[in-house]
Amino acid sequence: MTLAHYACDPLLTRGRRIPEPVAPTRSDFQRDRDRIVHSTAFRRLVYKTQVFLNHEGDLFRTRLTHSLEVAQLGRSIARTLQLNEDLVEAIALAHDLGHTPFGHAGQDALNACLKAHNPGSAGFEHNLQSLRVVDALEERYPAYNGLNLSFETREGILKHCSRRNARHIEAREPNGVAQRFIEQSGTGPRWLQPSLEAQLANLADEIAYNAHDIDDGVRSGLLTLEQLDDVPLFSQYRRETLQSYPELQGRRLLFETIRRMLSAQVYNVMDATRLALERAAPADVQAVRQLPVLLCFSDEMALKSASLKRFLLQNLYRHRQVVETTQAAKQVVRDLFEVYMADPAQMPQAHIDRFDGIAMAHAAGAKPERVVADYIAGMTDRFAAKEHERLKGRSTFPG
Repeated sequence: MTLAHYACDPLLTRGRRIPEPVAPTRSDFQRDRDRIVHSTAFRRLVYKTQVFLNHEGDLFRTRLTHSLEVAQLGRSIARTLQLNEDLVEAIALAHDLGHTPFGHAGQDALNACLKAHNPGSAGFEHNLQSLRVVDALEERYPAYNGLNLSFETREGILKHCSRRNARHIEAREPNGVAQRFIEQSGTGPRWLQPSLEAQLANLADEIAYNAHDIDDGVRSGLLTLEQLDDVPLFSQYRRETLQSYPELQGRRLLFETIRRMLSAQVYNVMDATRLALERAAPADVQAVRQLPVLLCFSDEMALKSASLKRFLLQNLYRHRQVVETTQAAKQVVRDLFEVYMADPAQMPQAHIDRFDGIAMAHAAGAKPERVVADYIAGMTDRFAAKEHERLKGRSTFPG
């Protein structure tokens, strides 16, 4: 496939932090993807939650299935726009590697634990943790920690970062992946942008979770098709589906509506991005970084997507049943953090050894609270629940 001149060319990569010989049969971005797929953190995603915790059902999305859906959507769009599919896929598969057990509830609890233990702490950011995983926490190779991924993949993984944390990263890696969160664009008061491939992985993430959260919400019984009729983006394609198949109902009606909704968003992104690229006419990848986000919905589709997100926030993520479960999950994380800080011997020896080990990337040394946070963040839902039961003598999530 011929790449557009504003796409990331693996032959022009900014390289790896530790130089390596070029592979004879794979590009750097293909090697990144393969390293991610074979990593321990990637395998753990199968037992990490999206909205519904792992014990609540076998058919709900997990971080793994979500990442695969993001990669599929991203590759489809990248091919049409002549962007680098392998880079989009690598970013998509790695973007959630740093997520805690129990989804955003676990992340919020761990962030609060770190800040309560040390008010000066940078807290916990799952995007930064994903970068820590691929830069330092994976232990697969004899010559270095982490996966030693290319700059472009790492840049896409770090899609959000506080300025404080960005400065810490920049101090260790000048002009690196965090620079864009510090340096503003010369064309206005905004940060520099990542590559179009990174922008695409970010938008594909949004498209994927909006769609599958509808599916999981209805499957769980917390959402109804009648409620969703108040959401323009959903109701439009439900009406279209019923016009084509008047007798359709139940899950087939839901699946076909979501399929049409997904297709419409994908084609909209393609058309809107083509128009944005024509108007901006970036000369190359570096020109893309100085411009506003170019990988986008049309204004109308962006409003519909925002409306769907608001609906899901109010009716699913803040549903009483979900909130009750996530509150219990937060307590599990808080309890684990307190126990390990008070008695590190409850952790495996390899983690205890890091207290006095070589400073990890993107951290001010291997402080005990950061080691504990790394250990908890790497847990799956079910391991965290079992570990909590072992340490506290009670089951938080009765089966």
